[in-house]
Amino acid sequence: MPHSPSYRRILHRMGYYSYQQGLIYRQLNQQNEWESHLHRCRRFILKSLDIVRPSRVTVLGSGWLMELPLAEMAERIEKIILVDIVHPPEVIRQSAGLKNVELSEQDVSGGLIGEVWNKTGKRTFFNRLPSLETILVPEYEPAEDPGLVISVNILTQLEVLPERLIKKKTKARDDDLFRFRKEIQEKHIGFLKKHASVLISDEAEIILKTGGTQILNKTLLADLPEGRLSDTWTWDFDLTHTDFNRQKSQFKVVALLI
Repeated sequence: MPHSPSYRRILHRMGYYSYQQGLIYRQLNQQNEWESHLHRCRRFILKSLDIVRPSRVTVLGSGWLMELPLAEMAERIEKIILVDIVHPPEVIRQSAGLKNVELSEQDVSGGLIGEVWNKTGKRTFFNRLPSLETILVPEYEPAEDPGLVISVNILTQLEVLPERLIKKKTKARDDDLFRFRKEIQEKHIGFLKKHASVLISDEAEIILKTGGTQILNKTLLADLPEGRLSDTWTWDFDLTHTDFNRQKSQFKVVALLI
């Protein structure tokens, strides 16, 4: 069910649509560098399907479907549910011809976008929220049995827009933001552990500076469960200086079948 116009205005004010467009722009700009990462994601998902053999699959944060082998999945799975807060028009068109693919508009953080906006959205610099204590981090709850759950490259992204708003509208300190981000990740992992799940996520970003200096920034703050199938690789995220700092970056990626 599509979101209401008022909710879409909230997403616009929080910068979601610009963020969504930025992802596809970066992928197109880094197409050759990203291909290995996308191939590894698709291969891991298909291998997981061979092991679990589910009749139903729910994809959380399906986005632009870059990492998802949707056509191959549709040939094997009775029902595929693509869940995202807003589906790009291109994805709506792409999935329209697949009768066993359903689109669902939901906040896969469980409603965190609305929670953060309701607590902070109307505040000003002079009326900032004193702490994050009143902001509750929910856990996603599907309306029906999700079957096999797939979470690809969203675990560390769920926090991005809420954190941006919180930095502007609250007096949260760095340690408060760390705990906030960690709790978001823990809630997402907690949901995945309740079901057969595929989790693919970055663990750390490697900043490659001019002169060969490297800086490692951890992006995964929560503990991961054991997987019955696992893999790791390096994602050449931005090797052509497209970000405003003119620096290159890679991500360390982990994939698990939980």
